[in-house]
Amino acid sequence: MRLTLLLASLWGSATPFPAPSSAESAVTDAFLSSLSARQNGDLPTKWQWTSTGPLVGPKNDNRQIAGIKDPTVVLINGTHHVFASTAQSSGYNLVYFSFDDWAQASNATFHYLDQAPLGTGYRAAPQVFWFAPHKLWYLVYQNGNAAYSTNPDINNPRGWTAPKVFYPDGMPEIIKQNIGDGYWVDMWVICDSASCHLFSSDDNGQLYRSQTSLGQFPNGMSQPVIAMQDRRNDLFEAACVYSLPGGQYLLLVEAIGSDGHRWFRSWTARSISGPWQGLANTEQNPWARSNNVRFEGGNAWTKSISHGEIIREGTVDEKLLIDPCNIRFMYQGLDPSAGGEYNALPWRLGFITHTNPAC
Repeated sequence: MRLTLLLASLWGSATPFPAPSSAESAVTDAFLSSLSARQNGDLPTKWQWTSTGPLVGPKNDNRQIAGIKDPTVVLINGTHHVFASTAQSSGYNLVYFSFDDWAQASNATFHYLDQAPLGTGYRAAPQVFWFAPHKLWYLVYQNGNAAYSTNPDINNPRGWTAPKVFYPDGMPEIIKQNIGDGYWVDMWVICDSASCHLFSSDDNGQLYRSQTSLGQFPNGMSQPVIAMQDRRNDLFEAACVYSLPGGQYLLLVEAIGSDGHRWFRSWTARSISGPWQGLANTEQNPWARSNNVRFEGGNAWTKSISHGEIIREGTVDEKLLIDPCNIRFMYQGLDPSAGGEYNALPWRLGFITHTNPAC
């Protein structure tokens, strides 16, 4: 049984999840016990993947969207809930869609979130999670600041509130000092039992981290510190952090390769605040790159494994716990022959499945 079942019983009737039967709870307890016993040794130092073809792209509607990008996804009781960026020359906004089976993904109805109080204008690169203390879904995204909206029901695309920001005074000074000609992008929240941490990137080689107490969240974010620093293309954007059984954390960051295509590096740490130790983080030994991904049918439809997220099943709350033995990663890919204006590139969504877990 999925972890969702136990969490539903813990969170009570105010949550959007149905309560499990006693038999289901017993099975889930056993699964949780086995998951909690796993350690960082379950993560291999070399990774191999298989990839689907492109599964989701823009609809042929009056929106004239060029690309679907930056997916965030949770799987609840058999349904995938996906939020993503819509990209076109005129700018970005957000879309929500859901489906049960990946074969249905291309036919899923698009719900454009500019029709919700979340509103029109620049919104991009979403992250969704259930914040258990508030019994609310949070959607974190960029809008020129680090923004968020909330919703009690993930199934209601019109329920997302108007944007609020984590930094009321605008871009923090340390980011202004280091951003150069980059962009402040890709906000990501993860919490432990005491604090919530907000990561962001500057497309110029810096990864930033702020924090506030669990009780104060989403208010009270500290001034950011530099969590990691590297050459611009080696630490570019799309950072995401997950918790692992046994108290470890996994950090993923997108890089631009020597061939100009996107790929992901990885690190682990004992604390969200680091220090981070390299796991699979070179072009020769990547976390996910075209050279360690086998495409279904031999159709290498993309050379970029770009901005995406591990599909979170069961534990969809703010601690972002994942099962290291069952990792699937939804990502954006691009026809290698595509060119032109960046915002108008025809990005599509697919997913990769980890094929050599160490457990």
